[in-house]
Amino acid sequence: MSTIIAARFEQQEQAAHAVEALVEAGFARERVSSFFVNPAGQHDRFAVGGDRDKSPGAEETDKGAAAGVAAGAGAGAAAGLAAAPVSGPLGPVLGGLVGGHLGGLVGSLSATDDDPAPRRLAGMLVAVALAEPAQEQRAVRVLQQLRGSEVERAQGQIEQGDWIDFDPLRAPQPLQDLID
Repeated sequence: MSTIIAARFEQQEQAAHAVEALVEAGFARERVSSFFVNPAGQHDRFAVGGDRDKSPGAEETDKGAAAGVAAGAGAGAAAGLAAAPVSGPLGPVLGGLVGGHLGGLVGSLSATDDDPAPRRLAGMLVAVALAEPAQEQRAVRVLQQLRGSEVERAQGQIEQGDWIDFDPLRAPQPLQDLID
């Protein structure tokens, strides 16, 4: 495993230029990789498509929906019972059904969580595996000067120009402190 420094570029020509600049800066060509990263959800890891077999947070959403159904049904039945003199004997039943449905919707939505973890954006990724830690500043500087965005550090293996253990779902480790 090596430390890898990578940056995203918008266009293929920019990425190709970055690869050449890294080689000119003294990095071995076989330790430099360039490839397109698909948008999230489009990495085709499963036969039916997508990145995961189950959506992140699906269990929490299911639990929130169940709690919402129970709370909504109880509140709806209570409201229906209070309205029974006007609505008749079906008031508590209808109130419970409507309340359960609305409670399930609200419970599902309240259980969804925006994942605060950084995500890798789509685009051309140029990466270089460092032969020694002292090369990190030089790699960052080259990628920054070429306007690479989302400069990151990772651990992995680049062999013959291929980042063989790249995982598009792994959250990147931004290097903001080295870029400024």
